Amino acid sequence: MSPLLLFSFVIGYFLVLLMVAYFTSRHSNNDSFYIGNRNSNWMLVAFGMIGTSLSGVTFVSVPGTVGDFVGELPKAFGYFQVVIGYWLGYFAVAFILLPLYYRLQLTSIYNYLQTRFNNIAYKTGALFFIISRTVGATARLYLVINVLQIFILDRIGIPFFFTALVILIMILLYTFEGGVKTIVYTDTLQTTFMLLGLIVCVIFIMQNLGFSFSSSMHALHERGLTRMFNTDIHSKGFFLKQILGGMFITIAMTGLDQEMMQKNISVKNLKDSQKNMVVFSFILLAVNFLFLLLGGLLYLYALDGHAIYSGHQLLLNGKNVIGDDLFPTIALNYLPSAVSVIFIIGLVSALFPSADGALTALTSSFCIDILGLKAREDLNERQKRKRRMTVHFCFTLLFLLMIMMFKLINSKSIINNILDLAGYTYGPLLGLFSFGVFTKRKLPETWMITAIGILSPVFCYILSNHAASWFGGYQIGIELLLLNGAFTFWGLWMISKKELPALTT
Repeated sequence: MSPLLLFSFVIGYFLVLLMVAYFTSRHSNNDSFYIGNRNSNWMLVAFGMIGTSLSGVTFVSVPGTVGDFVGELPKAFGYFQVVIGYWLGYFAVAFILLPLYYRLQLTSIYNYLQTRFNNIAYKTGALFFIISRTVGATARLYLVINVLQIFILDRIGIPFFFTALVILIMILLYTFEGGVKTIVYTDTLQTTFMLLGLIVCVIFIMQNLGFSFSSSMHALHERGLTRMFNTDIHSKGFFLKQILGGMFITIAMTGLDQEMMQKNISVKNLKDSQKNMVVFSFILLAVNFLFLLLGGLLYLYALDGHAIYSGHQLLLNGKNVIGDDLFPTIALNYLPSAVSVIFIIGLVSALFPSADGALTALTSSFCIDILGLKAREDLNERQKRKRRMTVHFCFTLLFLLMIMMFKLINSKSIINNILDLAGYTYGPLLGLFSFGVFTKRKLPETWMITAIGILSPVFCYILSNHAASWFGGYQIGIELLLLNGAFTFWGLWMISKKELPALTT
């Protein structure tokens, strides 16, 4: 199919988003931007969160992991170990953190740290969220932009920088006014198209190969692509590490993340917000399984007269497509044009939820937590709105710079990079909130809190690089986040005092 025709579908999809943004952002104000006036429908939030949580990384990268190798074995369905951990983590968020946030009527969840400890703890938590979400969101955004660039825009001579700039301007335009009030609706639309792309591709490849669901699973099992649990205790993929790590990744990257929580606390009441989280967790199990099934089917389809295995490479026309290249290569070059269009729409639908929510959340956190804009009485609503828009624009520029940095790194399978980065950047947040929830100790108002948050990831980086030689071949994997949080917790304990604060949980 012509690259120009495919690109026209991307433009058409964006115009639909602009129309939705226009109707949802009318009569909006700063509270609409930050928390949707606490009037969001829990079912819309639950459904839209699927797109935000999965993003383009799941859409492109997870299917590609199935045939990738760890040592001499394919990863197969090993990623589902992490997904089980995610599922458990959502219950902790629903029944431990959400009641706390609703009881305090928070706009920014990091206000909890101010109430529980002091202003420096509050600023430190917000700072680590800003770092974490900026890195994670731009990594996800880079992946999808890079796919569009390689498979469509390079063919019509558009440079990568221009592609990234235009897409960020698109996102800026439809989030500029409405914020959370708008993205609750746009995420619902985008999740619908993303899941449509997934289901259509799974059904088409099954039918093309003459498989039913059971025969697909049998064929995958024969090639060793359904193995789920890794029992090698020294491996990064050991199942207990993956499940435990996945659980704490959810607690940190959802429960302690302003982007994810600002949608949940925009729901009318705690009970509905908890229903949103529980329903969402079960849907996520099914959707991630479908992505892994798609990955296995893509390998079977590629090997059915199109590609060959050579060593640990899957060669299509001499090019290794294991990893992030597998799904787009087959969808855009080997499947019918109609399926290619659905893939592009699904891919773009996976792109926007991971970026629009991040941009809105980062703007909200910086304005409320760093600038203290919501509490300032010397500024009227119009002045606050103007400053919020300036911050929103500045974060858009920062996103552009980070995307260009990831382009220089050019990782083959970015989902592993994102999980590694999360271990370093979300660890201090996990330690701070855990210390507040599970102890009754008081922290002094000192920048030592920030220093501990910085030193813990540094120590974890050193430990991770030397673990194999220090601990008889043991490799630190996804449990890095838990270790990082534990070191932060221990550091805070060392500087804390045994006093009972006014607020307990």
